[in-house]
Amino acid sequence: MLTIPKSDKKRIVIAGCGFAGLKLARDLKNSGFQVVMIDKYNYHQFQPLFYQVAIAGLEPSAISFPLRKIFQGFEDYFIRIAEVTAIHPEEKRIDTTLGGLDYDYLVLAYGADTSYFGMENVRKNSFPMKSLNEAVNLRNRILQNFEDVLSVQTEEEKEPYMNIVIVGGGPSGVELSGALAEMRKYILPKDYPELDCEKINIYLIEATGRVLNGMSEYSSIKAKDYLRDILQVKTLLNTSVKNYENGYVTTSDGNRIHSNLVIWTAGIKIKKIEGLNDEDYGPANRLIVDQFNKINGYENIFALGDIAIMQSENFPKGHPQVAQVAIQQADNLAINFSNIAKGAQLSGFKYRNLGSMATIGRNLAVVDLPQFSFSGFSAWLFWMFIHLMAIVGVKNRLLIFINWLWNYATYDQSLRLIINPQKKK
Repeated sequence: MLTIPKSDKKRIVIAGCGFAGLKLARDLKNSGFQVVMIDKYNYHQFQPLFYQVAIAGLEPSAISFPLRKIFQGFEDYFIRIAEVTAIHPEEKRIDTTLGGLDYDYLVLAYGADTSYFGMENVRKNSFPMKSLNEAVNLRNRILQNFEDVLSVQTEEEKEPYMNIVIVGGGPSGVELSGALAEMRKYILPKDYPELDCEKINIYLIEATGRVLNGMSEYSSIKAKDYLRDILQVKTLLNTSVKNYENGYVTTSDGNRIHSNLVIWTAGIKIKKIEGLNDEDYGPANRLIVDQFNKINGYENIFALGDIAIMQSENFPKGHPQVAQVAIQQADNLAINFSNIAKGAQLSGFKYRNLGSMATIGRNLAVVDLPQFSFSGFSAWLFWMFIHLMAIVGVKNRLLIFINWLWNYATYDQSLRLIINPQKKK
């Protein structure tokens, strides 16, 4: 069993410290509950800026925040580095990689993983970007790619190193494509003067008819124009990847792209947990919840964020899997835990769309607000401000701001280090 001190307080166990789990845990301070947080990492990671770690624009430590530091001074809070492996609803107990743990209320907020749509070759050979570890691994591979191309002689041998393929035209794919295009223009020619960087091709493959499909048509068109016309990214729409094997990406239109660097941002999947019934899961394995984020059929098990699907008249397919939904659901659930303690009526969740945004490159971004959309330099400044304010900790905000200011002034990044963990012999 996990060793957690017993208490007269009711125990809330939060599985996952992403946006939803972290927000809920912070909101529960002084709520009268004992709070136990379980996560496989000892830090919270700011996923919207993973791509900047991948292109050596930010250090991993700038967007990761130790949980124990965040919760210093929080009374009756406990953190365990583990993963939930099974739930026993009748016994109010979970199994974890460190042992079992009893709960009074269980909140599942462990987020989503990468989906390869059943394509095993793609899973084995491409690079995902769903965690900080994966972002660092991708940074190493991108930089190593340009070191390796210097060791080959013929144009034919250079081709797979000079073709970078990004699959998925959502915010991650668009932002990464734009960042790599700016590296090609401003940084790589200085680092690799013997390399003809104009021959580096960046492909963005999107299965639907437009990039940023979750944003307005205005923002989608602007983003596509920025990528194609200004940043020279080869944007392939209405195109899907069918296979990636032996160094070739095969697309739905029969084309083949010779590349040894394929970055996969195209899909997400939800991991099922033993102990819940098949009927508890909806489309894409999202857990079906009611308006209070209770999993259907359970009075004391909740789900938040990406893994939850709350269907309603306005959202028949559930809410979008974005950070704002997760944070707002966590806020509402914290209020409801207070209501539970008081014996008061629970409050149903109502999503407030505060807008969405994406940055494509230097002075180039798109922003959708509830009333209007805008783009360009003003949108880029707005994107930077919102992301800075969302970062945990003044020190981290300052470090990121200094990095961004330096990069803007010098057209350079200073973090291009290939650091591969040393394996034991």
